[in-house]
Amino acid sequence: MRISTRFGEKLGLRLPVIQAPMAGGPSTQELVAAVSAAGGLGSFGFAYTQPDEMQRQVAWVRAKTDRPLGINLFVADLPAAIDAGAQRGALEAVAGYYAEQRRRPDIAFYDTAGTAGGTIAAYDKAVADGADFVLGPLGRDAVSTLFRNGRLTVPVLALNRGNVPPPAGSASFSLAPEDDGIAAAEYLIARKAPRVLVFADGDDGMRRAVAAFREQLQARGGSIVAEIGVGAEPGDLSAAIATAARKEGGVDAVFLALKPAQARALAPQLSLAGLGGKLRVATSQLSGAGEDATRDHALDGIAFPTEVWSVRGVAGLPSATSAASLLPSARGGAAKLFAFGYDAWLLTAYLERLATGADGKVTGATGTLRIDGFGNVVRTPAWSTYSGATAVPLGNAGG
Repeated sequence: MRISTRFGEKLGLRLPVIQAPMAGGPSTQELVAAVSAAGGLGSFGFAYTQPDEMQRQVAWVRAKTDRPLGINLFVADLPAAIDAGAQRGALEAVAGYYAEQRRRPDIAFYDTAGTAGGTIAAYDKAVADGADFVLGPLGRDAVSTLFRNGRLTVPVLALNRGNVPPPAGSASFSLAPEDDGIAAAEYLIARKAPRVLVFADGDDGMRRAVAAFREQLQARGGSIVAEIGVGAEPGDLSAAIATAARKEGGVDAVFLALKPAQARALAPQLSLAGLGGKLRVATSQLSGAGEDATRDHALDGIAFPTEVWSVRGVAGLPSATSAASLLPSARGGAAKLFAFGYDAWLLTAYLERLATGADGKVTGATGTLRIDGFGNVVRTPAWSTYSGATAVPLGNAGG
């Protein structure tokens, strides 16, 4: 069989077929010989092959067929000299990766039975079994019990924040409401918006977020103009909002420690009071507001913290979209916990560096991670907002 084309005639081919020259292994000498012998153009991808090996493989094909073959090479200009500062920066960026020499660990699970005694017993059993590191527990009460127990002979990374600080050598890491409050205060202070009007739902998580927000804001020189409680059905709060807006010094920003439905109902009232154009910051609760695009136009422009991984990706992890397509544990609301789990593993390698480095930090899936002076891992998250009822990342906003 022969198919004549001008291209084939120029190269002496019976068939107008070019086998792709794939460097790195796919274009074997057997494949090249078979395609050329069949009338196409067998082609080598020799981008990574040394000259002696090129000669050997071409000679092997020539012993099988005298038909035309192709050789593909990279031809590029010599690279320009690399700036020394840029080279140091690149090496520092990958230093953590190449410093990671841990073998895949043996993992054992211990049941705390959800009790104080069970927590202590599980820890003691792990130590007796030769554990080098303990990850957990998860419950706040269990964390408090373990940390109150005194000196821990094996370091612990607790996955919640208890009501007592971690002992020396251990730390706590959580996606706690306090993290949202601290992040919101830092976000507003960085944007020179120190006078803040706060709206707070009454549940425990929101109260904790507001308490942490207040403490951090005041520590950084800011102040709360007023705090307005919001019920499950916000109702008409226009009088309270107007009173706060008229206070001496005015309002620079608004912090919404609210659920999405409450924030939706409140947004028009803020606009009517002339506060719709102020900086408005919410907790991460707002990230789950996207189920109703029509109603969520009311949330446009409100900033909220979210995971770095879901916003712009993290080196070493597949994208959030790819992970969700492969793992049920990385889909929807579970994506946040997937990122949290990844960072917990990361922290087990970097705790000492974070605790002792002058500016110790590591980029994780949930944000940039540091340790404060009390043994708590502190996150600087990424930030997003709603625009046209769609969540979009905010540039230059931490993470």
